[in-house]
Amino acid sequence: MTQPAVALVGALDTKGEEYSYLRDRLRGHNIASVLIDIGVLGVPTIQTDVTRESVAEAAGLTLADLIKAADRDHAMQGMARGARAVVSNLLAQGSVSGLFVMGGSNAGYAMSVLTSALPFGFPKMLVSTIVSGDTRPYVSGSDLAMMYPVEDIAGINSISRSIIDRAAAAIAGMVLQPPITVDAPSTAIGLSMFGVTTACVTTVATHIRERGWEPHVFHATGTGGLSLESIIAGGHLSAVVDVTTTELADELVGGVCTAGQNRLTAAARDGVPQVVSPGALDMVNFGSRDTVPERYRHRTLFAHNPAVTLMRTSPDENAELGAIMARKLNTATAPVEIHIPARGFSQISVVGGIFHDPAADHSFIEAVQRDIRADIPVYVHELSINDPEFASIVFSALQRVLTLGEGTQ
Repeated sequence: MTQPAVALVGALDTKGEEYSYLRDRLRGHNIASVLIDIGVLGVPTIQTDVTRESVAEAAGLTLADLIKAADRDHAMQGMARGARAVVSNLLAQGSVSGLFVMGGSNAGYAMSVLTSALPFGFPKMLVSTIVSGDTRPYVSGSDLAMMYPVEDIAGINSISRSIIDRAAAAIAGMVLQPPITVDAPSTAIGLSMFGVTTACVTTVATHIRERGWEPHVFHATGTGGLSLESIIAGGHLSAVVDVTTTELADELVGGVCTAGQNRLTAAARDGVPQVVSPGALDMVNFGSRDTVPERYRHRTLFAHNPAVTLMRTSPDENAELGAIMARKLNTATAPVEIHIPARGFSQISVVGGIFHDPAADHSFIEAVQRDIRADIPVYVHELSINDPEFASIVFSALQRVLTLGEGTQ
């Protein structure tokens, strides 16, 4: 590839004018393009490099069958899969250096499918009205750049021209920048953290740095957990200190910080050593107090800030969370240790804290001990999660699982 090129993926029956303008702007930056059509019903308004027929075939479908079925959702899923196959092939050939998608919610969905096939660091940009809302379904665990177009992608005018100009300049800058070469650390450690477990994770990360290793901290807000799972799956981490597994509680109860059903699965599946703790499993996250579902209004609530309301998990929920954690970790093929701070899973569940509930914590401990695989050790410490001694214990456990992991490879 002598000239950098960007894969442009869009429905060219409805967005042809906008993609034509974008293509011209990229040419002005000395960037070529590969125009990939994922439209189905209308007629493309500009000439494409990869036709919609070819995209459908790449997904094992035919365009005629998609049209005949008249199922918009099925068609969108099929065309997104086909585009992913096309872009993956172009990347393997060295034919593209970036990806650009523009449009509405369908564009956001297509990008979420496409990014699953692209490596970390590969330039990817979404310009969509959908990014003004919850972007987690589109970002997932990727390093996606997004721009809100202010108005709908529906023609070229003084506003849309300005937005597309800047978006083109942004992707051009990412593509034209000289390759970034960073020496990968010999040992990279992933850690999960929340505000109420910060002291623990900060101390563990300090120990990691002093050992000459590199810590990578992920904020357990849902998207952070997705990112952690993605980074593990990409083979970037030597081990994981999953101190803050709070996203499991949000997934179970319906909070806003869920990372989905696959949280706490990548390391077990891919043979990455783990140290795991129930950090912040004493809480479920909602938005402002008025967003807490009516069925939970009688529960113990705490305003973390005006936009975040925390709800204390119950004994029954904690018992189920213990069973869930055990079930996920029982599939591990690499060394695992579970360390439980019995005197507080978070900063606010210690003695005197608003979420102090020893019975609920005990329900979790009992369930984990009951359901965990016999060869996976569970250690219960009469400490709170943010006690410096607990952080030292966790770091010692990290050193053990790494050493044992080397012996099983």
